[in-house]
Amino acid sequence: MSFYVYILASQRNGTLYIGHADSISRRAWEHQGHEGRETFTGKYGVKTLVYYEVFEARETAFRRERAMKKWRRLWKIELIERFNPGWNDLFETLPPE
Repeated sequence: MSFYVYILASQRNGTLYIGHADSISRRAWEHQGHEGRETFTGKYGVKTLVYYEVFEARETAFRRERAMKKWRRLWKIELIERFNPGWNDLFETLPPE
């Protein structure tokens, strides 16, 4: 089983959301359906999967998520730009789980 840390964005250089999950495709799909709802991602239209990392252990993914949430915004944007310079939605390109 794999575990994931991911970043969603509302648009290029827009609002960012960092999370972790054991099924990135399911979690990204869930976020896409929250627009207009009283959730952070719904309220701010954050639904484009722009970055993710894969881990073998849940605890490692959790620690990475917590560390990334403390990063400066610029560091998060630089990470996205290195991994996904076009800020494309990676949802359709996810590997099978």
